[in-house]
Amino acid sequence: MNAGENYPEINRLWGKNWFPFGRKKVLFISPKKENVCSSLTKKGENKQLDGVPAKRKPILSPQSIDLRIMFSRIHHAQSKVFVRCIRSMPPFGYKPPPYKGKSFEEIMKVRGEHVFPMVTYYKNPVMITDGKMQYLWDEKGKRYLDMIGGIVTVSVGHCHPHVVEAATKQMEKLQHTTSIYVYPEIEEYADMLQSRLPKGLDCCFFANSGSEANDLAMLVARMHTGNHTILGLKNGYHGVSPTAMGLTALHTWKFPLPQGGNIQHVMAPDPYRGLFGGHRMDTDGKVSEFIPGPCLPKETDDLKAADLYAADVRATIDGSTSGGVAAFFSEYIQGVGGTMQQTQGYLERAYKMVRAAGGLCVSDEVQCGFGRLGHTFWGFETQGVVPDMVTMAKGMGNGFPMAGVVTSKEIAQVMRKRLHFNTFGGNPVACAVGKAVLEVIDEEKLQERAKTVGKYFGQRLMDLQKKHEVIGDVRGMGFMWGVELVKDRKTKEPANDLCADVFELAKDHGVLLGKGGLKGNVFRIKPPMCITKDDADFVIDVMDHCLKEFNH
Repeated sequence: MNAGENYPEINRLWGKNWFPFGRKKVLFISPKKENVCSSLTKKGENKQLDGVPAKRKPILSPQSIDLRIMFSRIHHAQSKVFVRCIRSMPPFGYKPPPYKGKSFEEIMKVRGEHVFPMVTYYKNPVMITDGKMQYLWDEKGKRYLDMIGGIVTVSVGHCHPHVVEAATKQMEKLQHTTSIYVYPEIEEYADMLQSRLPKGLDCCFFANSGSEANDLAMLVARMHTGNHTILGLKNGYHGVSPTAMGLTALHTWKFPLPQGGNIQHVMAPDPYRGLFGGHRMDTDGKVSEFIPGPCLPKETDDLKAADLYAADVRATIDGSTSGGVAAFFSEYIQGVGGTMQQTQGYLERAYKMVRAAGGLCVSDEVQCGFGRLGHTFWGFETQGVVPDMVTMAKGMGNGFPMAGVVTSKEIAQVMRKRLHFNTFGGNPVACAVGKAVLEVIDEEKLQERAKTVGKYFGQRLMDLQKKHEVIGDVRGMGFMWGVELVKDRKTKEPANDLCADVFELAKDHGVLLGKGGLKGNVFRIKPPMCITKDDADFVIDVMDHCLKEFNH
């Protein structure tokens, strides 16, 4: 944010009156003396300043705005000024070399002429030229805290040295063969991966994206069961390939064309917006208090909401299929769909109904998997169930394109009915990267970090909700959080415009958030799992500041 655009009196003093004191910098202006100073303040407080010396040698230059000097509205009272401030971005021991490539304008021109249209964040897009762990830098050297992790993909940190080293060593030895030859890397990684899954989920196939993985899982389910109908949850996202697009249940991601036939969507077990409310797993890994819904304002039996949501699975099988189904797909926490967290007990009931209809149960772990939730390594484990197939991608490769389907050896044999392989899936480099990611998660105890730092961050988000009426709901666990903005907590009308404004301003202050939900009113907060409590505090302060700025 350019101070001069909003505060002429600040712009007039810019460049000669910034002074550091302690860890925070505060701009002070007296209507009488026009003095500027800085003061250490406690988080969330306004410090009243006066008696400032008329002249003092400047210490901070105008470029110090990159040190995260931030402020909001100026409050005049008795000829004194109050300035609200937030903490600086945590220090980090890396500075990227100067960028020497094409300018932003040149890159955008080429993009407009020669690259397909794609989703791009921000009115003024950010051009990222460097990344290290939880931080990114643009071409001007400005640092950002990445709280969306390349859409929940950077799991252990941007350019993590162990992952980079593993990829480099493998590329120097053997880069590509495909499955027409035997190579040890794919078998070694498959053995390492299946050890993280329940017994019976022990046969792996590797691909390059979550869309590919879900496409294959649908094919396998249909071939194995002999049934054709696939069930998915409303509000779910499973990819945008022609087949996976049919399983996705968000119209903003669905082109107006025929998509993956024989797919039905059932009611999402959403405790916040669903008809029956429900229970979630909380930050301690325990079942939360009941959240009332319009058709179940008060729960009378344990997990009654789960029964009512699951009843729609039974009704859909009875009324919209021939009586048999091939598979049921679900995400424990719907990522693109606004971080909807399933009500506890739902999957146990839904899985029982699907299996009774001859179908397989598939857990889409593309976003939830690999320790991100903290208390569990996989999302399905929070519900105490074991699926028949698991699909995975994103954090699996920490940004390297890789994905997988894991099922039982018996189910996997269906692929013998035709020739099948994947040109790039499970190539030696991908497998080396996958192994390195699992090693980092273990050695750096990142799942435990997701549990402890994630709990701290979640509690701070809930405290923020108490301060801001526009925050209708905070949900999630570990390093997977959603913050939903509403105009009214009773009607739950989406505050998508406010969400967009805060989203933009947070970027200017160095925090890159995600945004999702059908109405675009939910912040998706899913950072690399290496973030710290200091990072969490910085994000909270920035969000607090931005919400105050737009929602006085």
